[in-house]
Amino acid sequence: MKHLKLTTLLLCTLLLFTCRNSDDSSPVPPSRTFDDVRQDFSQIDFTTGNNDIALRNHFNFIWNFRVVMPDVDFTNNNRPLIVTLHGGVSISDPNAHKHTDCFAEPGFSALDPIIISPNADQLSWFHAYNVEFVLSLVDLAKEFLPVDPNKIVINGYSDGGNGSWYLGETRPNFFSAAIPMASAYGSYHQNGTARTMPIPMYVIHGENDDLFPLADIQDWVMETTDVGSDITLDVAPGLTHYEPCEYVSYLQNASDWLVNHVWN
Repeated sequence: MKHLKLTTLLLCTLLLFTCRNSDDSSPVPPSRTFDDVRQDFSQIDFTTGNNDIALRNHFNFIWNFRVVMPDVDFTNNNRPLIVTLHGGVSISDPNAHKHTDCFAEPGFSALDPIIISPNADQLSWFHAYNVEFVLSLVDLAKEFLPVDPNKIVINGYSDGGNGSWYLGETRPNFFSAAIPMASAYGSYHQNGTARTMPIPMYVIHGENDDLFPLADIQDWVMETTDVGSDITLDVAPGLTHYEPCEYVSYLQNASDWLVNHVWN
């Protein structure tokens, strides 16, 4: 009899929960697949300049990102794609992905690229959700935008710089190069030796970075270069961590490096 009462109670609770969650005031979003995401992305009417997009993903959450289009000539399939990751991911800033005019647009302007800037939504760029977000944007861009698949670069500042190291190391089949800025990184085997970075990297760091000391990144670059990594370190004299817009000329150097060292 006790088992029967317990079963009845559980059934009533389940029915009550189901009825409450089927209330029209809070409908359950329809399930989605990545094909639904592809379809929605394919229907975006891109214009020259900034395109700020909110796209419902296959988890039924919203991906917020900016796509900067140099023009809307979709017959030119030779455009580089720059994916740039913002810093300050722990801060709730719905506009964090919209600061492309600070360094990414002027820094990479000579390449005439498409630039994609995602919003981390207060998650680390190392987080699996954001890794899938970034890689999905790359896949969507390759399919629906006039992108040269051999000229895709991951770039970022501060937290975004750390993320560009990580994605460059762990997802090298997506990117031809990485350009971390004002970053901190280190990746080691179990025996303590540095890992080799699988793609070329151009590392930009301020001489007076007051969050990530220059000496730390110099040590890491030396260690990973010694085991075969292709790393260029460009030190910005006098610059600190909290002035990202002052690094434009160093990104221009990195653009020349891409053309002459990576893509030649």
